[in-house]
Amino acid sequence: MAEKSGADILVECLVDLGVEVVFGYPGGAVLPIYDALYNHPTIKHVLVRHEQGATHMAEGYARSTGKPGVVLVTSGPGATNAVTGITDALMDSIPMVVITGQVPTHLIGTDAFQEADTVGITRHCSKHNYLVKDPGKLAAVVHEAFQIATTGRPGPVVVDIPKNVQIATAPYRRPEPKQHPSYRPQVKADASAIDTAVEMLAASERPIFYTGGGVINSGPEASRLLRELAALTGAPVTSTLMGLGAFPASSPQWLGMLGMHGTFEANWAMNQADLILCIGARFDDRVTGRPDAFSPNSRKIHIDIDRSSINKIINVDLPIVADVESALADMLALWKQRDHKRADLAEWWARIDGWRARGSLDYAENGTEIMPQRAIADLYKGTRSAKDVIITTEVGQHQMWAAQHFGFDEPNKWLTSGGLGTMGYGFPAAIGAQLGNPDSLVICVAGDASIQMNIQEMGTASQYRLPVKVFILNNEYMGMVRQWQELTYESRYSNSYSDSLPDFVKLAEAYGWTGIRIEGPQELESGIRQMIDTPGPVIVDCRVAKLSNCFPMIPSGAAHTEMLLDPSQVAGVMSDEAKALV
Repeated sequence: MAEKSGADILVECLVDLGVEVVFGYPGGAVLPIYDALYNHPTIKHVLVRHEQGATHMAEGYARSTGKPGVVLVTSGPGATNAVTGITDALMDSIPMVVITGQVPTHLIGTDAFQEADTVGITRHCSKHNYLVKDPGKLAAVVHEAFQIATTGRPGPVVVDIPKNVQIATAPYRRPEPKQHPSYRPQVKADASAIDTAVEMLAASERPIFYTGGGVINSGPEASRLLRELAALTGAPVTSTLMGLGAFPASSPQWLGMLGMHGTFEANWAMNQADLILCIGARFDDRVTGRPDAFSPNSRKIHIDIDRSSINKIINVDLPIVADVESALADMLALWKQRDHKRADLAEWWARIDGWRARGSLDYAENGTEIMPQRAIADLYKGTRSAKDVIITTEVGQHQMWAAQHFGFDEPNKWLTSGGLGTMGYGFPAAIGAQLGNPDSLVICVAGDASIQMNIQEMGTASQYRLPVKVFILNNEYMGMVRQWQELTYESRYSNSYSDSLPDFVKLAEAYGWTGIRIEGPQELESGIRQMIDTPGPVIVDCRVAKLSNCFPMIPSGAAHTEMLLDPSQVAGVMSDEAKALV
């Protein structure tokens, strides 16, 4: 075997693993790798403007395509700038491999120029990490890193490579796939657990399917199986923020999103159900509210490939450690084998229809201001004719309004930061999604504050001629912060006003984009149509009502049925315990 440098071995591994896109930024400690990538025939390198942008692009690419995102950054600040995106990917179970340069091995620990303890820093925000000190071991490590990132509960893996290892040589042979001695995710569910789950579901009078991002991570077949099982049982379906699109929003069985800004009917159905089938979700605090008051009288089944997520927050009656697709396939097969009939859920659905009648997502309009909910609803309406639409969001009120008022019927079309709630995620994620789906209409729904977190990536979109669209709900506030200050801090708006905003239209033009401003309800439909029809990247500065709040809302520390539907309810609905906690 011919000897290759560590840098060439790394690139050979990426080719063997089917990597097509790498998001990165060069620096001294990774120049050998960049030299190996120079004019590479199959791997496209995307030059970002900030390493955090690279990680979010990789997340958007991964979430929209199902392929792992790959990041390449230098040592020291390059690696530390990537930490936010690595943590974001860990929280939301996004498959990503982050390759970082490191100072030469003999300088590690000497406070050398641009040295940082990357392995130590990322130990608690990655699924796994490596420091490779021998070029002969590099290939095995890289292949193992991709295996760990993409199997089990997906997540980010960091590979730290000192510069001298990139230069040193070793023989290269593609490693043979092998079973890791200690990393063996359980994919297949225990047969007796599936048996029990099917019988519990068949006997239920008030079932509900509580679905999450694990359905989407499991692959498109998992979403199809979920729809089939829901159709056979007739049960209502709700979802976390991360699970939107796994079940079609157009289905009459869809209750909308649940949790802190979920619908009245979804949260009450969860509370009153006699059986909760949790599929690929993790009972996080944004869903459960106060844990001791969460669905106290229901039996609970939890399907999750990560056994550490089961009984972590809410104790369940039946744990099923398995991949969602495999577990749903087994449940469906057994349901059909036993010829279970669809139960009579008429009384259950009558109760749900009563909760639906509250119209928890309704909003008032005055005809002079653009309500942000209307802006999202019209955006949804305007994109219905597009053949394939991917929506990303930043984090804040606009994110919740998008989740509430934009209907998703397919998986991998909704990309948002759920667990970490990272402002600055949505725009670079849109760039990554556009690179992975060049023929799709990719729109980032943003706020005027969060879009500025990684706004420099406009240069990346310009350089690679990516036709991403950025739809800014501009209320001149950090909206969610202002909302909390209004509801719980007597409207003391401490540093939540977005002062000194740029002229987004002129900024668009400075980068060679098209800029559009929408200032009134009468301009909304035509402005959205212009955005969609305009070739190339576009920013829309949509001026919305400044003080509109996002409802429904469950105050932090309150029970999941203590929902505020409008500001007038704040004093009357919040429990004393909830008031104390906020």
